[in-house]
Amino acid sequence: MLLPILNDGFVEAGCDEAGRGCLAGSVYAAAVILPADYKNEKLNDSKKLTARQRYELRDEIERDAIAWSVGVVTNEEIDKMNILRASITAMHRAIASLKVRPERLIIDGNRFYEYKDASGVIPHTTVVKGDGKYLSIAAASILAKTYRDDYMKTLNDEYPYYGWDRNAGYPTKEHREGIKTHGVTPYHRMTFNLLGDTQLEFSFE
Repeated sequence: MLLPILNDGFVEAGCDEAGRGCLAGSVYAAAVILPADYKNEKLNDSKKLTARQRYELRDEIERDAIAWSVGVVTNEEIDKMNILRASITAMHRAIASLKVRPERLIIDGNRFYEYKDASGVIPHTTVVKGDGKYLSIAAASILAKTYRDDYMKTLNDEYPYYGWDRNAGYPTKEHREGIKTHGVTPYHRMTFNLLGDTQLEFSFE
């Protein structure tokens, strides 16, 4: 059973990202503020849910949340700043877009850069595998995952050779075979080892 909140008595936002290990596309992050007494037995780490369950839960999260938001960092930005910084930057953008300012942040994982806005620093706690422990982080993982999947499906319409509607840009055999055959796209992360062996020279289609 996931816990509703870490910091009792505070407005708390859970944050998580999706797409960190992909070879193509933006990295997405979400921030979600749930009611302190929120209960939803179906809510869990997005990786443990089916696609249908994730999309059904997205509707529930968006309906029930006090506030929610999604932040995005593009593949071009990822190549400039590295994926760790990009993932945290996406979280910062999601937090900044919340309609309600949180008083505390709980972050999935073990790394985060301090978030500060015009009102000051918002204290944060990192939680390893937090998407399987706290409802707000699980909710954020579902929003980040589903919105990123939607985005990769639209890119697949433009570049149908890589299976992005099925692999979401992750380094599957199908994706890497597509790179070998068709080269890279403007959406590939050029600082990543795209073929899984040595980085080769590519030109955009």
